[in-house]
Amino acid sequence: MMMKRLWSGVLLLGMLACKTTTPVAVQTSAAPATQLTPYGPAWAALWQQQAGEYKALCLQAYQLAALRLDQYLAQPHHLPLAVVTDIDETVLDNSPYSVHQALNGKSYDDKSWMEWTAKAIADTVPGAPAFFKYAASKGVKVFYITNRLEAERAATLKNLQHYGFPDAVDQNLLLKTAGSGKEPRRQQVLQQYEIVMLFGDNLSDFSAIFDKKPVAERNAAALQSAASFGSRFIVLPNPMYGDWEGALYNYQYRLTPQQKDSVMKARLRNY
Repeated sequence: MMMKRLWSGVLLLGMLACKTTTPVAVQTSAAPATQLTPYGPAWAALWQQQAGEYKALCLQAYQLAALRLDQYLAQPHHLPLAVVTDIDETVLDNSPYSVHQALNGKSYDDKSWMEWTAKAIADTVPGAPAFFKYAASKGVKVFYITNRLEAERAATLKNLQHYGFPDAVDQNLLLKTAGSGKEPRRQQVLQQYEIVMLFGDNLSDFSAIFDKKPVAERNAAALQSAASFGSRFIVLPNPMYGDWEGALYNYQYRLTPQQKDSVMKARLRNY
């Protein structure tokens, strides 16, 4: 009887041992494919929000602009002087919008963008308020040429005025009307002023030669305009979005995120 109980205990322990040492099945799957869109802009926005290098580049651009402005002011001119600036990622930082969309698996769309701009809470790009206040103190007029829409006018002015940007008034805010090209609006300013400098994060903020051009043509035009950068053209960094991206898929913005992602990956250089 004692031997029977002993063997029963041994069997029970053996069963328990087998149960506790049986390998647990681990469900494995291939690593998810990297998606440049719509998630990529969140990485770019993280750099914009956190990197000291981003701030340094912006400060460098605006401090150089102040030196250039002093040089232009010392030269004779026949018309009043003006500077023309873009708004988004040039004087106002919209990185929270890019983060919000990317973390929700979404790209840009007009509705969500206008919901963001209506809040009028975008922070400033480092160096921007100080430079434009300096320009205004020297009698230079500031014009804001942006592809925001008329429906965004009031909130845009409110956002600019909150930080004391000079000339943030209706007549100096030239919004998008018929098309995204800014040359007609620049020509409007040139009717009464001499534009000494232009500011932007997108090449089309500076000249029509960059408008809706393929990648190779945009890059060639940038190299051909080398003398203007840091002189008349002051470029601010923006890795989150812009015509550089649209040019990759020939401005076919109606492509699906998967199609855009495929095109972007095909453009990457690897080894």
